[in-house]
Amino acid sequence: MNYFLTEEQQMIQDLAAQIAREKIRPQRAELDEAEAFPTELMNVLAQSDLFGLYIPEEYGGLGGGILENCLAVEQLARACVGVATTFAASGLGAYPILLYGNDRQKKRYLTDIASGRRLAAFAVTESGAGSDVTAVKTTAVRDGDTYVLNGTKQWITNGGEAEIYSVLAITDRSKGPRGASFFVVEKGDPGFSFGKKEKKLGIRASATRELVFQDCRIPGDRLIGREGMGFIIAMKTFDKSRPGIGALGVGLAQGALDVSVEYARKRVQFGKPIISFQAIQHKLADMAIKTEAARALIYAAARHLDTDPADASKVAAIGKVFASDTAMEVATEAVQIFGGYGYMRDYPVEKMLRDAKILQIYEGTNEIQRNIIGQELNKEYGRLKESFI
Repeated sequence: MNYFLTEEQQMIQDLAAQIAREKIRPQRAELDEAEAFPTELMNVLAQSDLFGLYIPEEYGGLGGGILENCLAVEQLARACVGVATTFAASGLGAYPILLYGNDRQKKRYLTDIASGRRLAAFAVTESGAGSDVTAVKTTAVRDGDTYVLNGTKQWITNGGEAEIYSVLAITDRSKGPRGASFFVVEKGDPGFSFGKKEKKLGIRASATRELVFQDCRIPGDRLIGREGMGFIIAMKTFDKSRPGIGALGVGLAQGALDVSVEYARKRVQFGKPIISFQAIQHKLADMAIKTEAARALIYAAARHLDTDPADASKVAAIGKVFASDTAMEVATEAVQIFGGYGYMRDYPVEKMLRDAKILQIYEGTNEIQRNIIGQELNKEYGRLKESFI
């Protein structure tokens, strides 16, 4: 379908697709099997200037927005969600600085992130604080011109590989949700170390590690925004980043559809290609319908969110839920079409199914997203004077 992309947006999409096709796809199985971090591929993406898509030109980026980033993420995920997650997670780590950092912080960090010289990561989740972000226990205590951080973050994407970390910590527990703040912590800061690298069901090319802060002392000017803004920064960041999760889902679904149609045209049973059977045609048709619907929603949501709308949280959640659920459904049907071969690692759909599941979980489970949507609908209709009954 024609989504009326600009010439520049089409170039971004084409470039990401070429990298996915020529660089990522040939390595995806090997990276997954070895659980290897895709350093060389990140260098390729850096050389292609894709890390700077959403970063303003004054900080070394290309001055695009959420849509431009989603276009690239989708194409990368069409080949491998593990590699695409590594790329997308750097943007997640950059957004707190981009949205609330001062000019000095932006010049110091965004320039390196935009060039791909340094990866970023976003550190909120803890063992007792997943969906309930208010349960964060990591603390940051002011000590003169510095802050001292103590605590452990869990399941941090790009953990150990990134150089720049946006970290949520409690600065005043007595203030409840208004007592949390965001900080920039750099790899190599004293008292900052990494725990085990997690062994995961899917996205194995993506590094997931614990972050450990033991009397980690950082300069006071690493505070992002003001003290007490932590939860606001986290929620605003998710509004910007969740369409990217949807784009990962669209890319995975399209990749699964690609290989399923190709396989169904070649696989012969009962003397004819299985694509000639109505049961297979209907599966492929539903996969195509859902994938295109998810793409249309993500593109529309990204365009809308680039205008900083009042309903950002609802729209971001709708896109994330629908596209990630679609990815899971399409990947499942792809395995079914491949039959016994689909269950084997020799074929890519087994990996796609494993990769798809995380999209329904990270950056806010789909159950939490539905809560957000329901709460926002309640507020919207509560403001309406018109009755529909």
